[in-house]
Amino acid sequence: MLARVMNSLEEGFISLLLVTMTLLVFFEVVLRYVFGIGFLWVEELTLHLSAWLVLFGASYGVKVGSHIGVDAVVNLLPSKGRRIVTLLALVLCLVYCGLFIDGAWVYLAKVHMIDIELEDLPIPKYIAHSILLIGFVLLAFRFLQIGWRVIKGEQEGFGLTDEAKDALKEHKAEQAAAAAGETKR
Repeated sequence: MLARVMNSLEEGFISLLLVTMTLLVFFEVVLRYVFGIGFLWVEELTLHLSAWLVLFGASYGVKVGSHIGVDAVVNLLPSKGRRIVTLLALVLCLVYCGLFIDGAWVYLAKVHMIDIELEDLPIPKYIAHSILLIGFVLLAFRFLQIGWRVIKGEQEGFGLTDEAKDALKEHKAEQAAAAAGETKR
């Protein structure tokens, strides 16, 4: 139940970010090219919303397995080998996240200490840039979830999208549909 609610909130937030960005850009284009006016703050807000979308969406992409990975060699390994390589890759991913989390923490603390706002919006810069910390904490959490499933034996790899397998499946479905259409004639 809680997982479904969290999933809905996560998807809703990503959708809200995307819709807001789209509407802001549309609004700004209409103002500039139809009325010859514009607002400076729209560009800055759109830039920050896109950063939130990318960094928040990265963890969501790991969660649903929508990232593309190069795992041709890893797939040649036996099950235990795939799990070991996945755990090593996860450790490297967590180190990467840890470096970003540490850097974001230091950066946000300094920006908070000097208490500056965004250039065109009356929003404290540390709040607007807090997605650096939030995004990488969420990403690390997703990697830990995958690691736990690999350790428990529920998963062997990252659960990445396999475009070649998906394209082959789609091609076979199209062939089957075409063959079924020919047999009906």
